[in-house]
Amino acid sequence: MDSILLAIAAGAVGLVAAALLVWRVMRQPSGNEAVREIGALIQEGSAAFLRKEYSILAVFVVIMFAILAVFIDYNILGNATIERLGAGGAIESDGPWTALAYLAGAVGSGLAGFIGMSIAVRGNTRTATAAQHGLNKALQVAFSTGAVMGLTVVGIGIIGVSALWLIFENPNVIAGFGFGASSIALFARVGGGIYTKAADVGADLVGKVEAGLEEDDPRNPAVIADNVGDNVGDVAGMGADLFESYVGSIIATISLAFLALSAGSSYSLDEPRAVLPLVIAGIGIIASILGLFLVRTGDKADMGKLLWSLRYGIFSAGALSLVGTAIYINSSPGLEFKLFWVVVTGIVVGQVIGTSTEWFTSYEGLKIGKFEFNPVKWIAQQAQTGHPSTIIAGLSIGLYSTVIPALAIAAGIFVANELAGLYGIAIAAVGMLANTGIQLAVDAYGPVADNAGGIAQMSELPEEVRARTDSLDAVGNTTAAIGKGFAIGSAALTALALFAAYMGVAGITTIDIANPSVMACLFVGAMLPFLFSAMAIEAVGRAAGDMIIEVQRQFKDIPELKAALAKMKEHGDKPVDEWPEEDRKIYEAADGKAEYANCVSISTAAAIREMVKPGLLAVLTPVVVGFGFKWAMGGDGHEAAKALGGLLAGVTVSGVLLALFQANAGGAWDNAKKMFEEGKGVEVDGVYHTKGSDAHKAGVVGDTVGDPLKDTSGPSLNILLKLMTVIALVIAPLLIQ
Repeated sequence: MDSILLAIAAGAVGLVAAALLVWRVMRQPSGNEAVREIGALIQEGSAAFLRKEYSILAVFVVIMFAILAVFIDYNILGNATIERLGAGGAIESDGPWTALAYLAGAVGSGLAGFIGMSIAVRGNTRTATAAQHGLNKALQVAFSTGAVMGLTVVGIGIIGVSALWLIFENPNVIAGFGFGASSIALFARVGGGIYTKAADVGADLVGKVEAGLEEDDPRNPAVIADNVGDNVGDVAGMGADLFESYVGSIIATISLAFLALSAGSSYSLDEPRAVLPLVIAGIGIIASILGLFLVRTGDKADMGKLLWSLRYGIFSAGALSLVGTAIYINSSPGLEFKLFWVVVTGIVVGQVIGTSTEWFTSYEGLKIGKFEFNPVKWIAQQAQTGHPSTIIAGLSIGLYSTVIPALAIAAGIFVANELAGLYGIAIAAVGMLANTGIQLAVDAYGPVADNAGGIAQMSELPEEVRARTDSLDAVGNTTAAIGKGFAIGSAALTALALFAAYMGVAGITTIDIANPSVMACLFVGAMLPFLFSAMAIEAVGRAAGDMIIEVQRQFKDIPELKAALAKMKEHGDKPVDEWPEEDRKIYEAADGKAEYANCVSISTAAAIREMVKPGLLAVLTPVVVGFGFKWAMGGDGHEAAKALGGLLAGVTVSGVLLALFQANAGGAWDNAKKMFEEGKGVEVDGVYHTKGSDAHKAGVVGDTVGDPLKDTSGPSLNILLKLMTVIALVIAPLLIQ
């Protein structure tokens, strides 16, 4: 029990540290009146979306609570009361415990996203203001803002799982917590992703490509919606995503520890293998807090130095986690030291996936002597021959990028299993996610920096301010891609652990792919990530279409905007400050005349409408397949359970690879576009292609294609495969009645 209480204490320390960081951020100046006004618009739009999204999800949560209480907890279909072990000893208890755990997981996931977004929409103005005083100052504010999200996620997550385990000591109950976290995460990720990409596409294709406006020009009607999208998709959605990844790995490990001892072995609350994932997570929280203090850089740092400043914090936190874990395992009776090497395996696999993602998505690529491997630069160079070349190059890079992560995951599975069986695979996933606190901080600071750049542009702060925020944003794109790759890799290990737990609960020892039912479901499962992605991308397309029509309408119907665009066309590439004074006045008069609220409303309505179908696909499929096969095949349900296992296997393998492809292709396209927008642009055969060139426009189109892949369907897939597996785990007792 002491170890569990220490894990809860570590979570509390994480939340206290998050609160202190909130205080630190809020103490920073929020900027001049123009900065504050723009920040208020972003804040209002973000809050409005989240209220509407959570009101819809609340209905879903209530329905699921009732279903779980009736069919799982009270089991009206006919099982006896399930024995649970409370803190006071073995008790017979009928109660909606799994349903309540589900509710706690759903609330925890939503709360983590809400807190992260609430501070992000306040940290963006402060980052823009801090950028006036240097790059390091801006980094500290943006990174502190992102750290609030990271520490909130791990704090709420470990307290929730530890408390439920302390009270019930029953994997079926804490599986409900994971179910709640995963279901909310999926809807939040899909809904937020649809919102942000619809706005982004409208802002880029119409505002930048058609109208020729600068990034985040206040004359672009979609610019506020675009900045709102960064918060609801890349902050709130991402927070919910990492929350379910984090708790899912812990729950899977506890479940496997329980199943390993359930066949005639005595069991106690302090069983070392059940407590170990909680301890590792707690150590990771403390290590993450210490690592946060090590992130800093100079005011003249380039992208490479910025990346290394973030890496230093991550690597330091990882090293501290390993030291703490080694000490605990070595001093704990009942734990073999080889479990430490399992944790090392998980961390190494995570770093390999992250480093590979960085190679494929960053400006720097990989340089060893004269050898250079730079896929992003290659995509940018291909843009000189037009849009098709850009698209083809990005697709090929995305496909290539799956090789190293797939091999790393396979090697990690093999090594972990050799060391500690299926339990080892689960512990490897926990080790991979132990430093989620700082990993998510590195991920979440990017949208804050992106927002800060937009605010700087719209409020006409000095050019060096936008240059500093752009540097932070470019690094943020890479770290976001690394974070997504990291989450996808951990999803593979976690899903496998949950899969093993499902087999144990269902009483399945093997799943024979030669079995026609298993084979059929294997193919159906492999198809589902493609269907899910198609639905998500199609949803972005429909929402983006509505946005494009609205932005084009405003450029046509609002006199000030129409006049400003006419003057831009008349003067071509000539800088505005070189225009005649009368023309400059016409151009400046259009500032703020766009109807931002219309675009915000379009993105909000589309996201809420379109997120439902992909979410229901994930929730209903395992239920329909499991009980459908049980009805069709009859018997004791074990054959149906095996068929459902085939479905889960197919979803896991194809989902991981498809998610990696989409996340990395999208990240590479994004940074290829940004190469044209910085410095001298992209050199091809001695000619530099800069912002506004045809090559740049091709890069923008490539980024537009990649946006829904990397920010909507791709990161949602790692939630999909875990959600389906945890649902199967929850319903398994009913299948084998």
